Amino acid sequence: MSRIYLLVEGQTEETFVNELLIPHYSRQGIYLTPIIVSTSPGHKGGVVSYAKIKPQINKLCKQDDNAYVTTFFDLYALPGDFPGKNSPNYPHTENGKQKAEFLEAELAKDIGHHNFIPNLIVHEFEALLFVQIEAFEQWTDDDRVLAPLRKVRETTLPEDINDSPHTAPSKRILTAMADYQKTFHGPLIACDIGLDAIRQSCPHFAEWLDKIEAL
Repeated sequence: MSRIYLLVEGQTEETFVNELLIPHYSRQGIYLTPIIVSTSPGHKGGVVSYAKIKPQINKLCKQDDNAYVTTFFDLYALPGDFPGKNSPNYPHTENGKQKAEFLEAELAKDIGHHNFIPNLIVHEFEALLFVQIEAFEQWTDDDRVLAPLRKVRETTLPEDINDSPHTAPSKRILTAMADYQKTFHGPLIACDIGLDAIRQSCPHFAEWLDKIEAL
C-alpha cells in the first residue's frame, strides 16, 4: 500500500484527482489525497508565489515520513521565484517537456525530501483535454466552433501546445467555447476522455503516473 498527498493548484485539479485518479489507483492499493494549495489565510488555489508554496510542501513531507508528496501544478505562468525559473540554464527554446523536467529537477533539489516527487503539467491542465476534441461536443450547440481546436490537434500533441497568454490550451478553448468553465467542464471532459487515452497522448503526464505506480 502507498499513500500519496497531491498538492494541487485548484478545485479543477482536485476534482480531476477525486473523479479520475483516486478510483483508478485505489484498486491498485495506491491511495491519493488531493490538497489545494493555500495562498493566504482563508484563501486557497493558485501558485502565485513559490515562497508560499514551499512551506506547505515541506510540512506535508515531514508530517508523514511513510507517505509520499507530489505536486500537480501548471508549467504555464509559474511565478518568477519558482526554483530554476530565472536560471541562466533554463531551456527557454526547448519544448514544454524539457522545460518541465528542468524545473522539476530544480524543485526537487530545493525541497530535498526523499519522499517528494515533483510534477508539473505541460503546459496546463487544459492540455489534457486536447487528447480528444470530440469530448467537447456534448457541451456545444454547434460543433463547428471546435474547428480551431481540431486544427491545432491535427499537427500538435497536447503537451506541445504552447504557453503564451493568447495560445495556451485554456485560452484556445475559451476562444472557441466562450462558456467553458474550468472547474465544471474540465474534470467532466477529462473523465469522458479517460486516463488511458490521456497518458497515451501526454508522455510527460504518463511518466508522472509511472513514478506513482512504481512506489
